[in-house]
Amino acid sequence: MAETDDVFPNTLDARLELLDARPQFDESGLVSSRYNLRLNAGECALIECRDMGQAALFADMCVGLIPLGDGHVRCMGLDWADLDERRSNALRGRIGRVVMTGGWVDLYGTHMNILWPQLHHTRIPIDRLQSQAVHLAVRLGLPGLPVIPPNRLSAMDRQRAACVRAMMGEPALLLLEHPMEGASVSLMNAFLSLVTDLRDRGCAVVWMAPDESGWGDYASDATIRLRLYDDGLFSMRGS
Repeated sequence: MAETDDVFPNTLDARLELLDARPQFDESGLVSSRYNLRLNAGECALIECRDMGQAALFADMCVGLIPLGDGHVRCMGLDWADLDERRSNALRGRIGRVVMTGGWVDLYGTHMNILWPQLHHTRIPIDRLQSQAVHLAVRLGLPGLPVIPPNRLSAMDRQRAACVRAMMGEPALLLLEHPMEGASVSLMNAFLSLVTDLRDRGCAVVWMAPDESGWGDYASDATIRLRLYDDGLFSMRGS
């Protein structure tokens, strides 16, 4: 099991809430503007961001890795500033993330890279995690769970593996940093099917890309569309 109910007191709370959150620039490199966003269960925000490095910092803020000068960042009703290490780790076990930089450790097999976040942040038995990882891998077009190091996979298979890693467990929040860059039509379709399944089970999604081509026709299924600028988040016209 993940953690006990004292870590997740109310699943009816917003999956992600940024309330006048102002990061400390000196500590993070993210411009010290005020950010506001609220996503409830099953909702999806598509965020256009020309600078994906900035998008990665924004995702860091969402998972409590960037100190704030003011305001609040909450996940499932819990303010990161109020959590000790145990509770922070447990909460991160409910957050999936596709990292633009990959985040792979090539000294170890891809299968261990995929399993490690859940092994570290949750108490889910490894056999259950392995079974889920194989299921996700096959749905995304892999023949099974890759055991070779990530740097020996093709670029598209690493992309598939990154999506498997992000969708492990039962994420309440999914943070996607341009996950479908250069993806084939078949991979995009499989990915969208899984994202839809997760949203149907209550997962909120933040999908960031440099432009609208990053999510294609999925724009019509989004709850809100935003742009990330140096001075904050802004609604896109017509969203």
